[in-house]
Amino acid sequence: MGSAGNISVRLPEGGFLMTPTNASLGRLVPDELSVLDTEGRHISGPKPSKEVVMHLAVYEARPAAGAVVHLHSTYATAMSCLAGTAPAGEGPSRADTIPALTPYFVMRVGRSVPFVPYFRPGTEAGVADVRAAASVSAGILLGNHGSIVAGSTLHDAVNAAEEFEASAQLAFLLEGRATRALTPDEISELEHMKVGR
Repeated sequence: MGSAGNISVRLPEGGFLMTPTNASLGRLVPDELSVLDTEGRHISGPKPSKEVVMHLAVYEARPAAGAVVHLHSTYATAMSCLAGTAPAGEGPSRADTIPALTPYFVMRVGRSVPFVPYFRPGTEAGVADVRAAASVSAGILLGNHGSIVAGSTLHDAVNAAEEFEASAQLAFLLEGRATRALTPDEISELEHMKVGR
């Protein structure tokens, strides 16, 4: 994973822990995490990632979220660069940029993945679009950027982010081929199931 992305966790007493800029996600050390208050202001530790505003938008839209994982993983980023998604400045698209091909995608990420057009990382420019997309899905594809996924716990968010990337890889490899996605009835059967239950 390297430093390609960032992670945040909601603290039980309020506020957040977040990875700092250029943190290696594979070698995180507790003392090297940024501590933020409930408004996302830096309290202690190293300077947090510039993506704080995007994480806060997801938490605002998903009050039950306990963690958010944002990655620049290969296949999700490749899918985010393909033509045919919503043009910049036109708000989030409900186009299913990553189709529901497997039951685990539905159980970990959800029914569909909205697309948010490109905005410069660390700015407020796309925050409203991220908030709108997060209100309907735990996973979002960020134009020319990667993925952002919420989960009720850090464990759930990491598993969902991994499933998001695996599903993006499948969608990328199958693009242009006759593919059978899950039917609406099959998706409905899975929507409220969790992996392992």
